[in-house]
Amino acid sequence: MSLPTLTERERAVLAAVIDSFIRTASPAGSRTIGKEYELGVSAATIRNTMADLETKGLLTHPHTSAGRLPTDLAYRYYVDGLMRRGGISPRERVAIEREFESFEVTGVEDLVSQAARVLTLLTGELGLAVGPMLATATLERLELVPVSTEKALLILTLESGVVRTVYVDVRSSVPRATLEAVSTALNERLAGETLSVIQDTLHERLGDLRFDDREADELINIFVHSGPDIFEWALREREVHLGSSVALSEQPEFTTSDRLRDLIQLTERRELLASVLGQRGESEGPQITIGAEHGQPELDELTIVTANYSVGSLQGTVGVIGPTRMPYEKVVSIVDWTSGLLTRLTP
Repeated sequence: MSLPTLTERERAVLAAVIDSFIRTASPAGSRTIGKEYELGVSAATIRNTMADLETKGLLTHPHTSAGRLPTDLAYRYYVDGLMRRGGISPRERVAIEREFESFEVTGVEDLVSQAARVLTLLTGELGLAVGPMLATATLERLELVPVSTEKALLILTLESGVVRTVYVDVRSSVPRATLEAVSTALNERLAGETLSVIQDTLHERLGDLRFDDREADELINIFVHSGPDIFEWALREREVHLGSSVALSEQPEFTTSDRLRDLIQLTERRELLASVLGQRGESEGPQITIGAEHGQPELDELTIVTANYSVGSLQGTVGVIGPTRMPYEKVVSIVDWTSGLLTRLTP
């Protein structure tokens, strides 16, 4: 996105309008900006500067108001060139650490889920978190557990304590002893490799495996022919954890029933959020996408701020989603620090 070149005065006025709108959720007029911000120029000069900013696509002028609102382009200009990148306050740091310390964690997914709740509490936006990408995750062990006469549960334990479960269709009820024997054989052939390597080489690794037990042979045959799809599911599945949407429902942008309904529907579309978050790559530091930058109409009036965390050699994402009228400096600092804490806390 090409950003316009601004004078120092235009930058100062734009920053003031954005700050005013973030605080009040109301359009800002030249008199209000002149009174509340020490810009050293008259209200008339501010009005003319705001008109210039509108011409450059950074402000918009609601028909019912004399004030102006920032556009998505204005927010992009702000986060790229005006926003201060400071750290979080000691009080915020202590609050985040306390929330994690008070939570009983039994695995990586618990930590990730708690991160979404903590970010909601500390930012007032909707916290979100996604488990680590698993293509390069090393399989430590697996176990087959009977579920019903036609299904078994495959439990994959990966590095750093990450666990994934996948249902496997079987032709008939398989004795537990047979499942244990097959589990042992699969561990001997597959443990220690990454999921992507296992998926690509499953036929070669299991094609010559034979048992004296016909049911065991049939189960191995299922893995030989259907196994790549089973592991593809484990690779593709990334659970999205969300905080409470109540935090957003109390903001002015969601006071109407239509906007609130849209928000609730969005929180139910985990696959959409997983898709958007999965496209954010492995870059270091916070990532901020605003409005139409998401490429999804449902997110056109929202901002997503995320940062990546690490679990061993794996990487996941934490962040928040909220209206474009967001206190960016505070939110970005909290998301960035929380991602680093999550990296330090994961086993």
